[in-house]
Amino acid sequence: MKHRLLFLGPPGAGKGTQAQLLASTHGLLHLSTGDLLRAEVAAGSPLGQEAEAVMARGELVSDALVLAIVRQRLQGQAEGGGWLLDGFPRNLPQAEALAALLAELGQPIELVVLLELDDAVLIQRLLSRGRADDNEDVIRHRLEVYREQTAPLIHYYREQGLLKPVEAHGTVEQIGARITALLE
Repeated sequence: MKHRLLFLGPPGAGKGTQAQLLASTHGLLHLSTGDLLRAEVAAGSPLGQEAEAVMARGELVSDALVLAIVRQRLQGQAEGGGWLLDGFPRNLPQAEALAALLAELGQPIELVVLLELDDAVLIQRLLSRGRADDNEDVIRHRLEVYREQTAPLIHYYREQGLLKPVEAHGTVEQIGARITALLE
């Protein structure tokens, strides 16, 4: 059984960690948009060159460009191969564009995993990462932006019956076990 999954959750909930873990244990293609963009830039592909020029200007890469990169990776995916999207879509227009692309490729999302965690725990977790730009105000702002942009996605996927919340509290192994249980 090949899975097609999407991970949602606030910054610090452990999406990247859990996505990498699940991708390696279940043989899924891990599509992290940040990693995809860096890989395209490193490869010097036409899409990568376009992305690099945008990022060099300090701008965000457009939805259309991210979708083009996702399309390229999924088209290159073996027939029936599973994948896991992490960090995209970030808002409703992206989700709708992604749904259209996946319908066209015949690879619809099967499950949306929502990693849930209290703000207090998220803030502590992000502060303990010790990134230079992470202070409590910056982190609170990132959480607000996440709520504004991503809350509509939670509703969107819940309406489609795809959303499954997972308590993102505990060890990496405990959280991983909860996610794996959803796939059984």
